[in-house]
Amino acid sequence: MKAYLVLDTGDVFEGTWIGRPSEVLGEVVFTTGMTGYQEVLTDPSYAGQIVTFTYPLLGNYGIVPGEEESVRPHCAGVILSETYEQADTSLSEWLHRHGVTGIAGVDTRTVVKIVREKECVRGVISSVPNPQVEEWPDPCSPRWVSQVSVTKPVTYAGDPFAPHIVLVDFGAKASILRSMQELGCRVTVVPFHLPPSEVAKLEPDGLLFSNGPGDPKALLPYLSEWVPFIQGIPTLGICLGHQLLALALGGDTDRLSFGHRGSNHPVKELETGRVWITSQNHGYAVREESLDPAQWRVTHRHIHDGSVEGIAHRQYPIQGVQFHPEAHPGPSDAAEIFHRFIEMVQQKRKVTIHVG
Repeated sequence: MKAYLVLDTGDVFEGTWIGRPSEVLGEVVFTTGMTGYQEVLTDPSYAGQIVTFTYPLLGNYGIVPGEEESVRPHCAGVILSETYEQADTSLSEWLHRHGVTGIAGVDTRTVVKIVREKECVRGVISSVPNPQVEEWPDPCSPRWVSQVSVTKPVTYAGDPFAPHIVLVDFGAKASILRSMQELGCRVTVVPFHLPPSEVAKLEPDGLLFSNGPGDPKALLPYLSEWVPFIQGIPTLGICLGHQLLALALGGDTDRLSFGHRGSNHPVKELETGRVWITSQNHGYAVREESLDPAQWRVTHRHIHDGSVEGIAHRQYPIQGVQFHPEAHPGPSDAAEIFHRFIEMVQQKRKVTIHVG
């Protein structure tokens, strides 16, 4: 059955339906990973977006139980060149079961070229080549985070005497929680809108701001309340969480030309000169010129475009990374970030106990 991808640039691509045949619209983005399609599709950071896979064949190893980053896919739609349907559980069947719309048989190379040239591109997957769009979804809306955050706190047990980490859920990947559990931590996942005064009652040893979808400035109304709290507790931000920490303490963010999405992005750690290959999924970045050098130092930088990939506060125990230390999919080069964070938490606990 024919399907059409119609871009707001006027370009039209003909293909065939996969997943659930239904008209969907959203920002068109692309990811460059060769594997990990299941993890990508269930990453909450893709909420509201139509994901183009640059790798030409998807579904060749089927669906693997336990590889999901959330209970279901959150992307608006999927664009593929070709699918393999002979696996025990096919990608198309899995998408249909979760109500996700997709189109296959598309010249994805051309789609990617358009996105790279035009920057923000929006599109519709439709049964007709001339769908009528009254209004495009707004990326600067808190609705995307609201759709993917937990609705109430959930606590996961850890080792005796291990740190208690509160994970503020802006759309957290399951592998972030697993990474903290593997380090023995007790973790409480809380909704993004839970007031810091309520979070304080949980008596966390450390705070982790998660990844998530949309424009970070959509969450500006929530940030001022967090400032006194994060100034006194070890805090790590990942992806969107990294951007929010910068915004909360006077920095600014900008939209990237076409975002970083994939599992092969080189990032340089400035202090050591080491280059890590990282997993990334973001369309916005912290503006380096907005950071007060007396307050912040840039810790990591993207090799290709020089954008800010990591920051650390000079006075407060706050750090953020734009990449994903938990990877999944991707290499584990940056897993050390979690170990450093827990070391910072443990050191703070020792100081607190000594003073007390």
